Order: sequence, then C-alpha cells, then structure tokens
Amino acid sequence: MATLADLVSEHTDLEGAVVTHLQRLVAGWGVLSDLCFADLLLFVPVRGSIESFVVLGQVRPTTNQTLHLDDLVGRVIHAEERPIVARAWHLGSVVEGEVAIPSRSERGRLVCIPVRWQGELVAIMTRESALSVGRRPGVLERVYIEVFDRLARMISHGEFPFPVDEPLVTETPRVGDGVLVLDASARVDYASPNAVNALHRIRVYSGIEGVRLDEAGLQQTAVSLAYQTRLPAVEEAGDGEMSVIIRCVPLLDQGTVTGALVLLKDVSDIRRRDRLLLSKDAAIREVHHRVKNNLQTISSLLRIQSRRMPTGEARQALEESERRVRSIAVVHEILSRDTTDEVDFNDILPSLARMAEDMGSTDRPVRISYKGEAGELQAAVATPLAVVITELLQNAAEHAFPEPNDASGEDDGLGESGGLGESGGLGESDGLGDRSGDDRAILVNVELERSEDELRVTVRDNGVGLPAGFTVGGTTTLGLMIVRGLVITQMGGTISMRTEGGTVVELTIPLDRADDDLQSL
Repeated sequence: MATLADLVSEHTDLEGAVVTHLQRLVAGWGVLSDLCFADLLLFVPVRGSIESFVVLGQVRPTTNQTLHLDDLVGRVIHAEERPIVARAWHLGSVVEGEVAIPSRSERGRLVCIPVRWQGELVAIMTRESALSVGRRPGVLERVYIEVFDRLARMISHGEFPFPVDEPLVTETPRVGDGVLVLDASARVDYASPNAVNALHRIRVYSGIEGVRLDEAGLQQTAVSLAYQTRLPAVEEAGDGEMSVIIRCVPLLDQGTVTGALVLLKDVSDIRRRDRLLLSKDAAIREVHHRVKNNLQTISSLLRIQSRRMPTGEARQALEESERRVRSIAVVHEILSRDTTDEVDFNDILPSLARMAEDMGSTDRPVRISYKGEAGELQAAVATPLAVVITELLQNAAEHAFPEPNDASGEDDGLGESGGLGESGGLGESDGLGDRSGDDRAILVNVELERSEDELRVTVRDNGVGLPAGFTVGGTTTLGLMIVRGLVITQMGGTISMRTEGGTVVELTIPLDRADDDLQSL
C-alpha cells in the first residue's frame, strides 16, 4: 500500500516541511475523527490542476459507524464529484454541504476545513457523516463536537498539528477511553463517564468538574507542561498497582491557550502484564545463567580430571570434551544477558577463538581471525554451530601441521595432513613445517556471510591440506562425525571440505528451518 509520502511524490508538487506537516496531521487525527463522530478525508490538488484532487488519507471513527465502506486513499477525484471540496479550496475557508455516497446509495453531510502551513493553504480536510434527522445530540456529543470545532479552527490557522513528532505507542489514549475538557485556567469543564471511571481506578473519588486536577488529588505535570509550552504532553499517574496515562493537548486561539483536551486511559492491566513478562524474562535469563554455571562446573571437572591423567588418548579425549562443553556454555552466557532466544553469534566467536588459540605452543602458535557478520541467530542454531566451529578450529590447531609420527593425526583420520586452510590472505605456507618464529604460526580464518534465508561459514587455515581420497562422508573420527551430524541432521545444512593450499571447510545453514521448528512447538 502506498504511503502518504509516495502519493504526494506521485501526484503533487508538495515536498519537505509541508509533507511532514500533513504526515503529522494524519498520524494523530484518529482523535479528531472520534470527537466529531465522522470519517475524515484529506484532499490535495493534483499536480498541474486545481480541478482534481488526490485523497492522501482516510480515517474512520471508533465512536460511530463509518460512512465510507471503501478505501479511498490514493483515489483521484474530480471537481464534479466533490464540488464543495473544490469550492473550499478556491475560497480557502470552511464550506458545508452534502455529498453523494455511492457505496451506501445515500447522501452525507460534508464539512470542508482548510489545512494551512505557515499561512499557506496546502490541503482540504473533510468531515463526512450521515445526515441526522429528528434527533437531538446529548451533552457528550455536543462537548466533543465543540472541541473538534476548536481543533478545526487550529488546523485552518496552521496551529494543528503541532510542530513536534509525538511518540507513537500502543497505549496512546483515544476519545473512547476518557475525556476531560479544561478551561483557560486548567479547571475541568467537562468529564466523560469513562474519564471518571479511569480516575476512580487511581483513587480520585472527589467531584472533578470545576476544579484543577491537583486540587482533586491528581498530579498535573502534563497539564502544566502543555499550558507552558503550548505543545502536547504525556504522563502516567498511579500508585504502582493502578496506572492511568494522561495526554494533554492544548487548545489554542491565535497562539493563546484557551483550554485543553485531556485524554485518559486506564493501563493497569497492561502494566500488570508487563510486570509478569519482566518476571518471566528474568526467570528465563536466570535459567540460562544457571545452565551456563553448571556447564562451566562440568568443564572445570573435566579439565581437572584431564590434568591428573598421563599424556595420551584418554587425556586428549577429556580435553576435547571439556572444550565442547565450554563452547555450549558460551552460548548460554550470551542468552543470559538478553530476554530473547536469539544471540549475536559474533559475540560468541572471540571466546571460541581463544579456546583454539590456547592449544598453540611457543614454537607453533595458533592465531584465529574472523570477518563478516552472522547476525542474530536462534539458540537452536547458535548452540550446535558453536560446537561445530569449536571442532573445526580445534582440528586446525592440532593437525594443520602434523608432526612426523603424530598419533593424533592418524586418529583424526587425516593421515599426515589435517589442515583447514588456504594460504591466500593468511600468509604463505610450504607445508614443510620447518620455519621458525611467526612463520611457524597456524593461521585460521573464519568467514561469515549471511543472506536472507541462509548462513555460509567458511573456515580456512594455512595448513598442509587434506590427504588424497578424503571424503567427509567416509570419515569415522569422532570430531568430524560430530560436525557432520550437527550440520546435516540438527541444522539441516550442508558441509564440504577441499584442499586449496590447505583445507577449506564450507558450511551452508538454512535459517528458515529454525524459525519453522520454533513455530511448530
């Protein structure tokens, strides 16, 4: 659906501050529609014509039935269809009359109100309602329509909408929530029944009409601010258990405050639900925190046990298990900081890189670098992905340059080579392992590339590459079996390994699968 700015650009010559003025009017005119119990339409002349008008906005009242069943926004209407609109534009003044409503096969009452910005006529706002016959309006209707008429005069003088963007929140009060009308001295002239009920909820029981809000026992910070600044103001009043939002809109006449429209909305139930959600969010964070602590305890026990064992396969297995547990703990640590079930995976990578770098030695250091953005990932993806990258980095650190007769290299099923890398961009390597100093460093790079529906992860090092005939599906080593199982089975992705001056591992992980799994729970 085209926005107001799109329609303005397509059909008119308006631009800049004038468009912003009209956008502010349309953003807040739901209150106007409720006050006058009628539909509101916004007309602007089409570019190069004063006989054709485009409808930039339409709003229906919540206090009455709508007159228009069709959506008229974007429709170009000629002067013959709405002669009163054309007349109001030519005269630049309020014009009243009747209009045919084709969708209802009846006629409606039409009031055209000029919209000005800095003294210039820029649009026509129409109030359109059914013809009322034989019925006298009640006190509430008369008061609401009188307030609308005052706001309509402000529109024609360019004083409404106000030159500020008001925050749009779901709790913004509407006319049906409760209305107070104040006079020039901020005393209550009229209080609607719903406004009285809202005040009762925050224990304001005394008669409200004829007194100021502070005299009735209610703070009036928003009212005082609106009278002083001649701009709308919002505050929330209550005692913690009960809460009411108070929005004060000053009513101006040539720049002088002549009164105010105060909208009240009881949000006690909303605040109660907010507190419940906060407590649940805190409980979820606490669960992640405790899981992280438990995993770190297990990690510490495995590390202590491995240090008590002699060098060999058993010790190496415990050390690998400890790193796997620690990589999962990192994910829960990030989850414990936020209320969502998503983590920024780039916050996890530094911890995984440090674990792999700790495996290096003085004569063969391990250096991990990474680039790209993985973005926010569901925990269902982030947890197994952290384990997978830990395994790949660990494999590169251990076997990129296997020492002669290295039993661990044979155990990993990679023969005399086990690197995960490519020399380009990571420093050159001849694969002989006879260099000294920084030239002997194992350099590993992790590249992340995210699209709309998938994440690509590439892990490279400057090692000696894969042995001839190696296949991912044919490996029987625990580490690569874990990687293959997590990527293919749990994350529904693909994995490939090849040699390009070393070993390159590429993972492709669909992101929509995790969303579908969550929605099915």
